[in-house]
Order: sequence, then C-alpha cells, then structure tokens
Amino acid sequence: MLAVAARDLPQSFPRPGWVEHDPRRIRDDVISCVREVLDRLKIGPDAVTSIGITNQRETTIVWDRATGQPIHPAIVWQDRRTADACRALRETGHEAMVQERTGLLLDPYFSATKLGWILDHVDGARASADRGDLAFGTIDTWLLWCLTGGRTHATDVSNASRTSLLDIRSQQWDQELLGLFRIPERILADVRDSSGDFGATAAAIFGEPIAIRGVAGDQQAAMFGQAAFEPGMSKSTFGTGTFALVNTGPEPVISTNRLLTTIAWRIGGAVTYALEGSIFVSGAAVQWLRDGLGIIERAAETEDLARSIDDTGGVYLVPAFVGLGAPYWDADARGALVGLTRDSGRAAIARAALEAVAYQTRELLEAMAADGAAPPSTLRVDGGLVQNDWAMQFLADLIGVPVERSTVHETTALGAASLAGLSSGVFATLDDIAGIRRLDRSWTPGMDPDRRATLYAGWKRAVRRVLAE
Repeated sequence: MLAVAARDLPQSFPRPGWVEHDPRRIRDDVISCVREVLDRLKIGPDAVTSIGITNQRETTIVWDRATGQPIHPAIVWQDRRTADACRALRETGHEAMVQERTGLLLDPYFSATKLGWILDHVDGARASADRGDLAFGTIDTWLLWCLTGGRTHATDVSNASRTSLLDIRSQQWDQELLGLFRIPERILADVRDSSGDFGATAAAIFGEPIAIRGVAGDQQAAMFGQAAFEPGMSKSTFGTGTFALVNTGPEPVISTNRLLTTIAWRIGGAVTYALEGSIFVSGAAVQWLRDGLGIIERAAETEDLARSIDDTGGVYLVPAFVGLGAPYWDADARGALVGLTRDSGRAAIARAALEAVAYQTRELLEAMAADGAAPPSTLRVDGGLVQNDWAMQFLADLIGVPVERSTVHETTALGAASLAGLSSGVFATLDDIAGIRRLDRSWTPGMDPDRRATLYAGWKRAVRRVLAE
C-alpha cells in the first residue's frame, strides 16, 4: 500500500427510515482522492497499470443518459422506505420464487424496490425509463459511467447479484423478476466478470486514460482481499454494518436459515458463490454513541471504556436502528437499550455497543452452520472496527474461534486492486494474490463456556424484545 486518500461522505435522512447520498459528491470525491494519491506519489497516470472499483452495494442511482445527471438522490442500502412494498410481495407469495432465483429475500435492503420507487415517485421517470432515456446503477456502475465519460454502462456479477433482478445461475437479468418489480430492461447495465475490461477513464479526468480492470461489491471484494479462495473459507467485515461471508464454491447454496446466497466473483467466466449474513448496524452504533448520544468524542474511546468495567451489568444494546438483518430480516424492529439500572453509565453503554457486534456475528455463523457450511477454523476480519483490540478479543471469546487480522485493514480496497491486477497482469494466479497476505495479529478464545452461554442467552432475550409483532 503506497498511499491513501479518503473523504467523509455525508448522509441525509429526509424521513424516519430514509437514508440518501448525493451521487455527484461520491463521483467528485472519488476523482479527488485519485488525484491526491497521484500527487502524493509524484507520479502521472501513465504509471498506473489499472484501476479497481469497489462500492457499497444495493445503493441505487438513476440518471439521465443524455445529461449524466441523477434524477434523485442515491437511495442507500440502509434505506427502509420500501418495506411496505416488500411486505406486499411476501404476502402475495412471491418470496420463494425470488429467493430461489436470486438467493435473496424480499427486503428493502436490495435494489429492485428502490429502483421501482424512484421510477414511481419522480415525475416522468417511468415514461423516460421505458423510452431508454434513463440509466440505473449501483455505485460501481455510476462511477464507471462517470469515469469513462458515459462510454461504459456496466456492472459486475457480484453487484448485479444484489439487485433482486439477476438469476444467479444463468447470471443474466431475469424477465420474470423484471416483470414482478416493474423494471424496464433498457435501464439496466451490461453484466461482466469481476476481473476484466471495463474500459478506461476519460483522458480529461486524470490527464490521460487509465484502464479499469476490476469491479466487485464491497463484501465480495473484502473476501477476495482476504484470499478466501477455497470453499469453507470465511471472512467478516466490520464497517458501518457487519457482513460475514463463507465461500461455497462453484454451486449456489440456497439458505434455509434466512441467509443470502450471493455471487462472490466471476473470473474468466468461472463463478464462485458465497453464503452471506448481513448485520445492518455495527460500526454505525459507535457513530451513534458519538453523534447521537454524545458520550464519546472519538470511536477509539470505546476500547478504554470497555476495559474500564468487568461487564455491562446486564446492559445490552440491540442496534436495530434500521431494522434487523440476518437471521431475522425484520424491517420493523427498532433499536433498544435493555437492562439499564441506576448504576448504568456510559462505559456500560459503549461496551454493550461493541459486544453487540460479537453477538450478531455468532448468530450469522450459527445460521451458516445450520445451512451446512463447515464451522470456520479461523475467522478472517477486516474493516474499521478491527482496530479495536478489545472488541476482537471479545469476538473470539464469544464465537469460540480464533480471529485473524491481516496487516492491511482495508481489504475491501485490496480486493478491488487484486481483481484489477489479475486482469492486467500484475498477478498471474490466485496463489500470487494469496502470497501477499500477511497476518498482523490473532486472538484466541479464552472465555469460560458457561459465561459465554449466559451472555449469549441474555442477548437472545434482548432481541426478542425488539422484534415486531
């Protein structure tokens, strides 16, 4: 890793349960970051072999093909405005077909109902889409369009598999699903391998064209960056949310425990699948402690607060701020602090926020095991929260499995770079990529099994209190 540039991305919350981004801000910040990295390294674009793109998945953007301007703010993956539409589809018996075809459940998380909402709520959008005047994409597709000057309207299979519109076996847009969600096919992007040719940046952006050779959704990219290339290998990324994936090989495994079946990546036409458990809020709970409650000034303070007490005194934070993801998929659940007493202080609340990440991860691993996935011998972790050593030790204690942190914490970016490097000749094989992975630190379980069981039982009771009737 030679240089890093980053920008904070503002979010807006126009109504309860709504979450939006400005697509133009995302575009401008990405370009600014690339320019900053080139400046720091004192190199020109001719020194860059290729660009890899990774992105928050499911976030939905629709723009005018002629002007390149979005017709509505991006609807973020966390947004819950289409909960009623998903409920109606479930009640009319469509979920079984959707899950069998896409590997996904009917939930506002995914792109299809977000896209339908934009077409129905922006004046003239549906008619424009039917004429072919509009383009839809997740963040990867939007960036490809912008970076290539509108020449590439494409996505990769990992992102396409998160829209609820792709048949994950044929890896083609599915006509029955398009009809169910009322989506015109003309609005959709070309679906490509995760490692391959996505065109090149417009010369005016960086001074001369740079090839774009890899694209993957953030969780699949993190799995690739963790070199979890063999069936049974698993990783968990702790960012705004937490996402655990286990490699299931060349055949999809449809979950019976409300996990998601997703395409991990496709290289040279050969597809790899994964089982995924999605937790909507983990690192975002720490942000809430800072920005919502104001009990910390920096996320790093939570580690010292957690260490300052022996336990939470029975306090549990169930961070269902935008509903609960796997294995519950309850869009109407809402967050709660459970077990508060007069003795409860900010240390207990901060520690409960960190503990919630471990409890939810254990639920995901148990669901994977119930679906037939082999229990992991280790859990490879990445994301911002993994820098909290206390949280990683509690995670190992709670799941009863060693936890490994690699030297590169931003394995999502590493995965995107590796996919681009594989296509552009920087790496010859997957073994070459696996060979660059280095272990930073590991944690082994040390908690008494009875205490582990007691804490987890308390978590389960807390969750039952927030589940919708």
